[in-house]
Amino acid sequence: MIKLTRLNHEPLVLNSDLIEYMEATPDTVITLTTGQKLMVQEHADEVIERVIRFRRAVLEPALRTAGAGDAS
Repeated sequence: MIKLTRLNHEPLVLNSDLIEYMEATPDTVITLTTGQKLMVQEHADEVIERVIRFRRAVLEPALRTAGAGDAS
């Protein structure tokens, strides 16, 4: 989940797995796999960076645990 801000300054938390694609026209418009569109204040590059950070936070502990099992 990533924290974003709607154009009306309302915060939202988005399940990043639902992002189908983004457009910067000039506002950032996120289209979800459901067909819903969200307009957010953050630039597309910032949204991408937040998704990467979230996924790293989820995956790195699992990879470290799996790697520890390989050492035995």
